[in-house]
Amino acid sequence: MGAVRGLMGALPVGEGDKLPNSQLSSWFRRSGWSKGELARQVNRRARQLGAHHISTDTSRVRRWLDGEQPREPIPRILSELFSERFGCVVAVEDLGLRPVRQSPAASGVDLPWAGPQTVAMINEFTRSDLMLGRRGFLGTSLSVAAGPSLIEPMQRWLVPGPAVPDAGAEGAVPAAAASPHGSGAASSASGSGGGQVLSLPVKGGAARRGEKLSMPEIELLEHTTVMFRQWDAQCGGGLRRKAVVGQLHEITDLLQEKHAEPVGRRLFRVTAELAALAGWMSYDVGLQPTAQKYFVLALHAAKEAGDRPLGSYVLSKMGRQMIHLGRPDDALELIHLAQYGSRDGATARTQAMLHAMEARAYANMGQPGKCRRAVRMAEDTFEDSGPADRDPDWIRFFSEAELNAETAHSYRDLAYSSGRSPTYASMARPAMERAVELFRREAEETEGGGHRRSYALNLLGMASVHLLQKEPEHCAFRAGEAIDVARRLRSERVNNRLRRTAAWAARDFGGVAEVVRLGERLAEELPDTEAGAVAG
Repeated sequence: MGAVRGLMGALPVGEGDKLPNSQLSSWFRRSGWSKGELARQVNRRARQLGAHHISTDTSRVRRWLDGEQPREPIPRILSELFSERFGCVVAVEDLGLRPVRQSPAASGVDLPWAGPQTVAMINEFTRSDLMLGRRGFLGTSLSVAAGPSLIEPMQRWLVPGPAVPDAGAEGAVPAAAASPHGSGAASSASGSGGGQVLSLPVKGGAARRGEKLSMPEIELLEHTTVMFRQWDAQCGGGLRRKAVVGQLHEITDLLQEKHAEPVGRRLFRVTAELAALAGWMSYDVGLQPTAQKYFVLALHAAKEAGDRPLGSYVLSKMGRQMIHLGRPDDALELIHLAQYGSRDGATARTQAMLHAMEARAYANMGQPGKCRRAVRMAEDTFEDSGPADRDPDWIRFFSEAELNAETAHSYRDLAYSSGRSPTYASMARPAMERAVELFRREAEETEGGGHRRSYALNLLGMASVHLLQKEPEHCAFRAGEAIDVARRLRSERVNNRLRRTAAWAARDFGGVAEVVRLGERLAEELPDTEAGAVAG
């Protein structure tokens, strides 16, 4: 009997020990699925994962609803299916199921906080990302972590690590001696990346053993990272993502060489910035599990670099992703962790950005008092920023335009969470108008178009405020402007936001001529491609 239960994918549980699983039942009722449909989806996903022994039927689904605890990988499969159904992260715990403790390699989040392992994992993950296609099977081997399984490992970011020896000293070992991959993988992997990789040459396909890395070479790597960041802001994440991943992969070769501690830390800092950018670009094109893995690796690299402000920036990106995935409580935990960890070293601009993200989390949690307090803290702290702070390049994006944009989106989100409150919609409007005007001016005056993606997103934010204020004609006009900008981007995030805005306008104001024309233009100029549907 036990073998039969194992094949069916469940743990034997005594009949007297079971209670109905009210959490799973609630999600199941709201999904609209039948027991047979859920069973078929579980079996299909299990086959994709290679778990061919799973054979679920309607009676098994009924037992899960009655309180039977399924065996892995079924809890993870159910989490993925319900997350996709509802468009937010539905963790295993949210379904009333017991999560199985995964190994660090399987979880993708709870990783060892050590330099050699960090380099090895970045090397392996980037190699897989480069060699698999855009829709390769990284997604089926990863899932987005949320709740305690995400927050608890990230808290170890603040635990002091062992002292880093001077790698230039006699008898020192390479920083990534534990890497399971030779450096020869770099040239072949990066060559398949589909993008230009402006990196230092790796002679003969092997690391440059015995040669010192010069300051001009490190500065070239740093300059290349700045350039990639500019391309992302101007063009979206879909155009240059593989080039960034290829550059990140090649830096792991350099990290396997001997370096004095200052050089090693500087290399880890570049690694953290590139990994964070690869995560952000992955997030922008809808590859959420991949994005989270890069963010986690970036945080590990920032810790090795001893750069807590940079680590707080990475955590803010992770928090933004959690807001996007409907987990504002997790986002708030990550932001508070970032604020605490960088309280002594972050510049005023970085602190203002963290307060702005804190406001976004509170807004999505429906806590107006705390949201407004965080907005005031962001505004007051931003006023203290200036050239004397010598902000690093990764935070310079947080301009007056971005501050207004975050403030406006916080109030807009409060309007949503408060039942389309006209009060918060009216509070969002002036800040959103200011953000749009500043981004427009930057686009006109800056070579390359400035932060073009942010401009498009804030035009759509303005369109959503017009919908909240029952102004469909103005909404259609702003969304039309966003289409003009989006045509020059490769950003599924922008395209999906356009589709959702147009769908909302059509649902509430389908008889308005401008709204009808907006839908027609969107279908013609930005069709809902398969890639876009997957990313959404």
